[in-house]
Amino acid sequence: MSTPVRIGVLFGGPSAEHDVSCASALGVARALADAGHRVVAIGVTRTGTFRLVPDAVLAELRAGGGAGRAIDDRLTVTGPAVELRVGNRPGTALVAAANAPGAVHAEVDVVFPVLHGPYGEDGVVQGLLESLGVPYVGCGILASAVGMDKVAMKRALRAEGVPTTPHVSFDAHTYRAADGPEKLVLGLRRPLFVKPARMGSSIGISRVTEGDDLGAAVEEALRHDTVVLVEQGVTGRELECGVLGGWRPEASAVGEVRVAGGWFDYRQKYYGDDDPMVVPAPLPDEVTERVRELSLRAFAAIGGWGLARVDFLYDEASGDLYVNELNTMPGFTAHSMYPKVWAESGVDYRELVDRLVGLALARHAERPAGVRPGALR
Repeated sequence: MSTPVRIGVLFGGPSAEHDVSCASALGVARALADAGHRVVAIGVTRTGTFRLVPDAVLAELRAGGGAGRAIDDRLTVTGPAVELRVGNRPGTALVAAANAPGAVHAEVDVVFPVLHGPYGEDGVVQGLLESLGVPYVGCGILASAVGMDKVAMKRALRAEGVPTTPHVSFDAHTYRAADGPEKLVLGLRRPLFVKPARMGSSIGISRVTEGDDLGAAVEEALRHDTVVLVEQGVTGRELECGVLGGWRPEASAVGEVRVAGGWFDYRQKYYGDDDPMVVPAPLPDEVTERVRELSLRAFAAIGGWGLARVDFLYDEASGDLYVNELNTMPGFTAHSMYPKVWAESGVDYRELVDRLVGLALARHAERPAGVRPGALR
């Protein structure tokens, strides 16, 4: 973008991915400021209260320069309570004092919701921003909801002929009424991956091998959601590809995650001392191109806009590729895969977030005349 704008970076939230969001948001805030934009940091507490991070606190954190582990280098949710309101100008939102009608701290032109997990990446916040009529970065309500819900996502992918791993899903009521969990996963071979349907960052996921307690894994998933997805494990490599764009999205270079212990869990992602990301992934050219092509098809299948990271499982022995999931607001920490694969593709972090802001404005400008921004004023 050539014109600097005022951007509200929304982060934190009540989900279990609160800390991850805070770390991603600091990286985004730094890059946006470096690109010349005015950043307004709006934190969301674990109980759902919005708080405006004071400029002095934001400036100090931005100048920090990064800790050893990505999760330790993050914004903090602090400052006065605020709320978002319809802006005085079309296409803007006000950051207003929560307890003082008429007191406005800032008016933002775009919102960058760097929120991971439920109440941030699942269409909830996107619905709020749509009602305010303000442009925002990333997928819209439907694509966000489908991308967050692993069961709905797999249905959308399979409807478009995008390969996914064998799997079953069931809700808590079905599980409680069943005569043992094994009957719910008939036809699937171990190892199994048991997941909450609507959670990210590997939270609540268990790997179940022969002799492991499937019931305990289901109970762990039910701690985070009422619907459980059970996938048949694939012995293979974990690959990731970024998608960026709107009407004509592009796919990035392909990265690989070298995991220990059979899968890439939350601790390895955010608390490990080693960087498991390999970019570009050492793959035959035809496999790389197939990953990129499937990434674009998967993005289209959920109706994506702006960005997504598409995760794959690659069975080298058979040559099969499976789309494991899409993440519509992937991590933006210093060690996250999404900015790394785009850097390898010639788009550095600063240009990446700048382009995402431009895409938000472009989508907003294309809204049909019959859609009235700020209709819930």
